Amino acid sequence: MALRSSSTLRKSASRRAAGATTSRTAKAKSAAKASASKASASKASASKASASRVPTKAKTKAKSRVKAKPENKVASGLGKLPEWNLTDLYAGIDAPDVARDLDALDKACTAFASDYKGRLAEETARPDGGAWLAEAVRRYEAIDDLAGRLGSYAGLIHAGDSVDPAISKFYGDVSERLTAASVNLLFFALELNRIDDAVIEQAMQTPELGHYRPWIEDSRKDKPYQLEDRVEQLFHEKSVSGYAAWNRLFDQTISSLRFKVGGKELAIEPTLSLLQDRSPEKRKAAGQALAKTFKANERTFALITNTLAKDKEIADRWRGFKDVADSRHLANRVEGEVVDALVASVRAAYPRLSHRYYALKAGWFKKKKLAHWDRNAPLPFAATGRISWPDARKTVLTAYGAFSPEMARIAERFFDDRWIDAPVRPGKAPGAFSHPTTPSAHPYVLMNYQGKPRDVMTLAHELGHGVHQVLAAKNGALMAPTPLTLAETASVFGEMLTFRRLLGQTRDARQRQALLAGKVEDMINTVVRQIAFYSFERAVHTERRNGELTAERLGQLWLGVQGESLGPAIEIKPGYENFWMYIPHFIHSPFYVYAYAFGDCLVNSLYAVYENAAEGFAGRYLDMLSAGGTKHYSELLKPFGLDARDPKFWDGGLSVIAGMIDELEAMG
Repeated sequence: MALRSSSTLRKSASRRAAGATTSRTAKAKSAAKASASKASASKASASKASASRVPTKAKTKAKSRVKAKPENKVASGLGKLPEWNLTDLYAGIDAPDVARDLDALDKACTAFASDYKGRLAEETARPDGGAWLAEAVRRYEAIDDLAGRLGSYAGLIHAGDSVDPAISKFYGDVSERLTAASVNLLFFALELNRIDDAVIEQAMQTPELGHYRPWIEDSRKDKPYQLEDRVEQLFHEKSVSGYAAWNRLFDQTISSLRFKVGGKELAIEPTLSLLQDRSPEKRKAAGQALAKTFKANERTFALITNTLAKDKEIADRWRGFKDVADSRHLANRVEGEVVDALVASVRAAYPRLSHRYYALKAGWFKKKKLAHWDRNAPLPFAATGRISWPDARKTVLTAYGAFSPEMARIAERFFDDRWIDAPVRPGKAPGAFSHPTTPSAHPYVLMNYQGKPRDVMTLAHELGHGVHQVLAAKNGALMAPTPLTLAETASVFGEMLTFRRLLGQTRDARQRQALLAGKVEDMINTVVRQIAFYSFERAVHTERRNGELTAERLGQLWLGVQGESLGPAIEIKPGYENFWMYIPHFIHSPFYVYAYAFGDCLVNSLYAVYENAAEGFAGRYLDMLSAGGTKHYSELLKPFGLDARDPKFWDGGLSVIAGMIDELEAMG
């Protein structure tokens, strides 16, 4: 596990975990992973690392990936799709700055250990201990920022092309190098947490150290689960050949899979995209192709899943976590009972949400049941045609600007300054994400834009993350990262703004119905599907404590939660039992998925406050985003009169979805 990183392990906010068929979060991984390298510099987390230079032969190819000149065949009719400019971080994988910064990181980490290791308790207890410790934290934060820059660059370039051997080597080398350097920092969080409560409280009366109070108090919540220093170091160093290696194997395997559809060999992203195609034959062919390839690779994915579940169980057992999700709740700084209440509310609502909606949808297709590959099919009466990139940009920025000109101004920079990588291309990570990188730089957004209305919503979603990350950056590397409980708030709120604008502009009754149905589907994918995913993970990790699970058993558990959540109107065809294999969160961020349901329900409540608010809501909202990780989620929600610990809170958010389904039923 490692204890939560103060920053990087939480670094990547991303799109819903395969809620809609595509793994829109697909890369909370390279981003979170690359950052996770930095995270090790922060707490007893595990990172990855080593950065030998890339051989000359590989340089040209890898460099060209940074400048990104890929094929844009898929983009025909969409306008020019932007590709990110990673030179804001480094000019290329062979850039002298990379080697320079890696060496500088090594030296900074070694010097930090030499200056502070074994001294924290004694020095902090002195009369000037607060100022002394504040200087140590400042140096630690600077190291964290530098490691974040290196790790982010390696992760982002790998997300752009995870099958290029030169890039894969670079990514692995940097990860190993970061882990090796950050071993020297492990002592800091451990010693900091051992300082007596009264001593640290007195020291924080010094303004310089008081500035870091949120981070210090947050860090000290990990104290009960902290191990002896040498054990922490072992966990940390072994991560390179442990879970980090298995994560990398998953990434590379998924990226290299090919699916035969209509005589063509497709990568996973375009294949998943066909599940939203207007042609029923193409949807069926894609669903069957996915099933066939997954079946052929089930042993590999079952091994990866079993190994990582066991790895987590070992770490949880050593640290003293009782429940399989306790470490995630701690990392998220959310109470287990709050999550339990959310899960119970959503599961109880399955019949009035997903079951009811899919029955409606089957009726629109003049069927009693829909095959699982038709679950996200476009409605028969929905408008055809694709949305160009310029139109998508205009739609999102206009919606943002109507709410807050400042929000639109920040979002516009992503387009103007090439902070977005939009085209689909072979080897690129599937899905979408927004990676904050590090406060001294800026976020980057990855998309696989294909012109569907859902892609516009994904753009609005990821830009919500991006705006949040820009606003929070002022808090510095240690306190910019947002608690997971609010990580999806800005993204889902951005989606809601965009959806409401589109709905308001649509006059045709049938198209309004299609838009509303699309939003309901997205909300079901965000809330119902993610809670089903969480239930699947709980079942897998609980059962894994008693031994390995076969691919067949994993499929049984998957079908059980899917049948419960989808309801009788979705017919689960043979082959669907292996669709758990491609969902990246199960691998990269166990139990992360409930964050999406948390965020969506929260935003439903928040938007209701906005619709009824007097002047000043936008200002309070931006203040909430700007707080980053400096406040607990309950404190941030107070200005809006919201309390997630109130059981009625979740029912209110779910009622918004149910109300939209009521509207759809009334439309016929």
